[in-house]
Amino acid sequence: MRLTVQHRTSYRYTGLVHLEPHVIRLHPRIDASIRLVDYELSIDPKPQCQADNLDPEGNVITHAWFEGKTDHLTIETRAVVDTLVTDPFRFLIAEPDRSLPYAYAPEFARRLEQYRHPPDAAPRSVRELALEAAHESKRNQATYSRVLAAMIQQRVALVWREDDQPQSPEETLETGQGACRDLATLFVDCCRSMGLAARFVSGYCYTGDTTHSADLHAWGEVFLRGGGWRGYDPSQGLAVADHHIALAAAAEPAAAAPVTGTYRGDDVTHVLETDVEVTAGR
Repeated sequence: MRLTVQHRTSYRYTGLVHLEPHVIRLHPRIDASIRLVDYELSIDPKPQCQADNLDPEGNVITHAWFEGKTDHLTIETRAVVDTLVTDPFRFLIAEPDRSLPYAYAPEFARRLEQYRHPPDAAPRSVRELALEAAHESKRNQATYSRVLAAMIQQRVALVWREDDQPQSPEETLETGQGACRDLATLFVDCCRSMGLAARFVSGYCYTGDTTHSADLHAWGEVFLRGGGWRGYDPSQGLAVADHHIALAAAAEPAAAAPVTGTYRGDDVTHVLETDVEVTAGR
């Protein structure tokens, strides 16, 4: 499926500020599931220096350094991609007889260490949900993530929340509601409670809804031996396929944030506005 994303992020400051170096993670992730057709990035004010590279987790990022003072920062991108995964279950598990809680072979466990934690490290409420999903999936590693994503989607109401930091999984379960990033964080913690390596993903999702504007989205990925990193969206209760465009994936949500940076100014505040449009067929 060919998808086009137009994304505008605008910061307006109440006075003149010095912009500290910024990290921008708005370049679509290039992997076996996505082919990049076109990508444009514009930044106003124009950075004094700008460089693209890979971060430690393989995400394409842009570093921007600024000089002088400004009362605004506007970041605009346009990306055209072909999404290639129509069947998200087209893979084979390398160790199908291993049930949950899962234990990776030592060589994989070391490489995936940052995406895992001890089974008892998560709060009790998270462990209970993880165990319930494990029981529902008959402790099958291949079906657990799908069952868990559907269970979270059914039990936690999806809401819009302006604060950009994910709330704790405990709070999400206690209140029974959360933004997509909150549900993704809960999903990741539940997977880790079952011994599975999991990470947070930021990106976009095409819904085909023309009555509501699009927004940034978040979901989780689980590493399955033989299947690699597989995406699951607890906001929709399904496996990720050709409607999702990943931007960045990381062990912690902060390392996958679309824009990271600060500013210096006396008694200055800011207003943030974002506008996202995801369309098909262009």
